[in-house]
Amino acid sequence: MVRLGAENKDVVVLDADLSKSTKTYDFFKNYPERFFNMGIAEANMMVTAAGLATVGKIPFASTFAMFATGRAFEQIRNSIAYPRLNVKIAATHAGITVGEDGGSHQSIEDIAIMRSLPGMTVFVPADAVETAAAIKAAAEIKGPVYIRLGRSGVPVLHGDDFKFTPGEAVTLREGEDVALLLPESWFPWLWRLRIF
Repeated sequence: MVRLGAENKDVVVLDADLSKSTKTYDFFKNYPERFFNMGIAEANMMVTAAGLATVGKIPFASTFAMFATGRAFEQIRNSIAYPRLNVKIAATHAGITVGEDGGSHQSIEDIAIMRSLPGMTVFVPADAVETAAAIKAAAEIKGPVYIRLGRSGVPVLHGDDFKFTPGEAVTLREGEDVALLLPESWFPWLWRLRIF
């Protein structure tokens, strides 16, 4: 986000009082005039992001995935997806890897929720390399984008030559006996199990 902020002055970041956890604090340190701490008010954050999009800004709204898709669903649906506004929702702490925070913070239904919205593009990057590419691609797409990010550290699966193409499958390893077609969010878990 910091690199993107340097490249594009229209990029702004909104956070729901979790900037240290979501890492948007780094954007705040570099561009405080383009950072908005919305407090623990996710619904308000999404509507504010929608408003900023209507005046040409490219807002990235960031909070935990459960709160983005759970608490703010109606605002995303009615104020961002239906009018197809240029809002990017960068949700962190997705999945079940937030065990320390308990079941209330675990988000397993967020992909299904966001995929059900008209015009919503959904990215689930597998590692840091793909995340950087997905953030850049999201900023270039005109319309709403949901970027699902985890919390735990994961191995780097892609090299520096990785090219991110929205909607295109990524082959990690060729084989002859079986084909596994999985969401990229599963790759870190399968990696730990040594399936790849």
